This record gives sequence, C-alpha cells and structure tokens, in this order.
Amino acid sequence: MLWSKQFYHFVVKQWLDGDGSPPRPPDARKSGRNSAWAHLYNADVISMPDKWEYPWYAAWDLAFHCVAFARVDPAFAKEQLLLMLREWYMHPNGQIPAYEWAFGDVNPPVHAWAALQVYRIEQKKNGGRGDRDFLERVFHKLLLNFTWWVNRKDIEGQNVFQGGFLGLDNIGVFDRSSMLPAGGHIEQSDGTSWMAMYSLDMLAIAMELSSADPTYEDVASKFWEHFVYIARAMNDMDGDGISLWHKEDGLYYDVLHVEPGGRIPMKVRSIVGLIPLYAVQTLEPDLLDRMPSFKRRLDWFIANRPDLTENMACMRTEGLRERRLLSITDRDQLERILKVMLDESEFLSSYGIRALSRRHRDQPYTLEIDGTEHSVQYEPAESSTGLFGGNSNWRGPIWMPVNYLLIQALRRSHEYYGTDLKVECPTGSAQFLTLEEAANEVSRRLISIFQRDANGHRPVLAGNELFEIDPHWCDLIPFHEYFHGDTGAGVGASHQTGWTALVANLISDLSEAQAAHHATSTAEK
Repeated sequence: MLWSKQFYHFVVKQWLDGDGSPPRPPDARKSGRNSAWAHLYNADVISMPDKWEYPWYAAWDLAFHCVAFARVDPAFAKEQLLLMLREWYMHPNGQIPAYEWAFGDVNPPVHAWAALQVYRIEQKKNGGRGDRDFLERVFHKLLLNFTWWVNRKDIEGQNVFQGGFLGLDNIGVFDRSSMLPAGGHIEQSDGTSWMAMYSLDMLAIAMELSSADPTYEDVASKFWEHFVYIARAMNDMDGDGISLWHKEDGLYYDVLHVEPGGRIPMKVRSIVGLIPLYAVQTLEPDLLDRMPSFKRRLDWFIANRPDLTENMACMRTEGLRERRLLSITDRDQLERILKVMLDESEFLSSYGIRALSRRHRDQPYTLEIDGTEHSVQYEPAESSTGLFGGNSNWRGPIWMPVNYLLIQALRRSHEYYGTDLKVECPTGSAQFLTLEEAANEVSRRLISIFQRDANGHRPVLAGNELFEIDPHWCDLIPFHEYFHGDTGAGVGASHQTGWTALVANLISDLSEAQAAHHATSTAEK
C-alpha cells in the first residue's frame, strides 16, 4: 500500500483548451467528459487504487485507504482526506470529484465516515488526544458536500435518493448512471442508506466537536433530524405505506419509479439490501448529559413527532448501559435481514459476505420492460459482460470495503442490544451468537482469505503453485480488488491494496474484541 502512492498531475482546463501547440483538441471536448470541472487542478502525491492497473485516484477508494493508512501514517491519511475537499478539487457546487474517467459521477458519500475513523484511530494512539483542527476543517467542507447531495440527488424532495452509479458497477438490473429504458428514475435503497449513514457520521462529528464548542449542538440537532426524515422515508416513502422495505422477503430493494406514478420493486437480493444496516449509531448517556440543548431537542422530537419516529428503532428506550440507538432498522427488521445475510446459501460465504445472493445462481432475477428482459445472475468471479464497467463485478464476489462497514455496523448494534439479541450464525446451524460474535465470525472468514488453511494453501492464491510453494514467493501475498464468492480466490486488479488493506484493521479489531471478551469472561468468573 505504501508503494501505491503516485504523483498525479491533471489540469482539466489545459486538457479542454490545449497547451497552445498543435494539434488543437477537438471542439467536442468542451462539452464532453469532465467539461464541467475546469477548476480542477491536480498536482499532488495521492494514494492510488492500484498504480499498475488503476493509476488514478478514486475518491471513495481513497477514503478507505485513509482508514488503513491511519494505523501507520495518520498524518498522510488526514492530508489525503483534506486534499479532496480543497477548492481546487471539490466542485464549487460542493461535489467531491469521483475519478478521472468522470469526475462528476457519484460515489458513496463515505468521506465523513473515513474522517471520523482516522480521527478516532489517531486519538486512541495518542492516549485520548484527537486532532480537533483536522476534524473541524473536514466538517465545514463536508457541510457543502452534504448540501449538494440533498439538493441534487433527491428528485422528489421525499428524502429518497437517486445517486446513480454509486461505485457498485453492475450491481443492478440497469446501468444506474444512464437513462433508464422505461424512463423515470430509481429510488435507491443504497443511495438513501448511504445518506442516512452520512447524516449519522456528521452527527457524530458535531457531537465530538461540541465538547469544546457548544454551538455545534445546533448542527448536531440538524443532522439528527435529517437522519430521522431519511429513515422514515426508507420505511414509508410518502406516508401512504409505500416502502423500500419488503416485509415478506426481509430485505430492502431499489424501487423503479415509472410514469405516471408507478413503482416496481426490483427484487435483486444484493448488497443494496444490506447497506441500510450501515446507518446505525449509539448515543452514550454521559455524552447526552453534556449536551443539554441537543438532548432537549431529541426528547421533544421523539415525544411530539411520532409520525416520524414510530416505525424506527426505538430511541426512547435505553439499551445496554443506558445507551440510545439511532438506526434505520428496528429489531425485527435487523433480525430479518441478518437471517438472509448469514445464510450460506445466500450471502454468507466461507470468506465473507457476497455482493449478491448465491440464490440467484439458480434463480436469476428477471425484469421485463417494454418487451425487453433485463436480468441479474450470480457470478462469483469475473463479470460475464463488458457492460457497466466490465473490469469489476458486484454480482457475487466478496468486496472488503462493504464487508468492513457491515462488521462495524454489527459491532455498533451490539453496543445497544448486548446479549439480549442473538442471531443464528450461520442461519440453520442452531448456533446462536451475539451481534459482536457474528461480527467476529465474518471477520475471521475475511481474514482467512489470506491465511494458510489446513493443507497449507492460501485461498487468495487459487492454487497457484509458484506463489504457494516457491520460497521466494510464498509470503508475497497479493491484495486483490475483490475475491471469488465461493473459493476466496483473488479477482480483479492484483495489487489494489488500498481498500483491501482494511484486512489489517479487521485483524486489529478482532484481536481487541477477543481480548475484551476474555477480560469480561474472567471478571464474571
């Protein structure tokens, strides 16, 4: 990962206008790709996704890189996150540049999450002292980005978002960045969930900053209310019972909105239906007591707006150690989703959580629009089509970043439910685990991708004899872009170390969780 830094130089205005020497750029360039990003001036050392195969930055990849970098070089991690928010990178309208091929494309809004993770990792390393100046600088710029999302990506003003591509390539039935074959738009379960998560991350940052500056309590209230409206929309889109939640299947789905007024749930069992789990935070009672203005607003809103809060996870009832819970899913929804997610015939692989349910291997999802069939089928390795990007595949493989967020979500939910909530893991095994233990189990499966098994083979190497046996190669482990959904073999770019380096964080987090569990067990005995 340290080797994947690269000096990246791209001046968009010069690319559009030319350098004054012949030949002149074609006139079409000024109305084509990246033509709205003439302010962009890149001349910096940046962490690349993979400088062999992807030698250009990608904003949401970089956010995950920084979380891994924070353990070895927090200064560089902070610098990278701030760089994407500087005025010669961020668009004047508040959008963060996505990647070279289309700066105006839409990636999941994970910048606030990454900044908070980097802050907390460094804070822990420094004995409780965090870099508040960094957090404040990030927060103020992200206010612009959050506003861009709210104003540009909520077509009907109902707190349901249509992000487009969102970095998940071929995850859906259609190319979500292009004109839909039936017209209309997609009300995205993942786009809306990412925004709920964004709201909670901004809330968490505001609460952290309020400890030294009480004026941030007002901003915290604003982001909490944003979250409430988004969570309400996920479960009751416009107050008439239309929802992204499908009660019978126990999953969230994208909904195709077609004119006039028609809505079609697209029942693809994919990571899109699991992303709502990301939007979860717990509030510590002592922190609430230190924020009296925010606490009053919270309690007033819960008491006086049951129309917005009644279908959400309970925020009034105190959980483990008197914590409050903020979550899109209530307990019943959480248990229903996990029943599917932890099923080895669906999402749970021996090596982590698949991006698409294995059920779609034998039961492809098909949607007919205007006489044309569009389908999605389980493909555990390379994509079988060049559409939607072609060089990556979200229809079955295991991706480290989305798994990492799921594991964090399970741990945060455990902070509220504790041992009162146990789930069957794997589904059908008659083995019941707390959410913390389930998070540990998924972590172990992901880590095992790189470990030698009982026969001395590393799944990531897919039986490559040279890499597995030769003493010069056997410990040089590649960090792939994604991994085969059934075998754990490395797929895609072979050195996309950036977000796959999150496995180091998983190892550390798992070690800490096991040590804490051992300490608790010893104390109880």
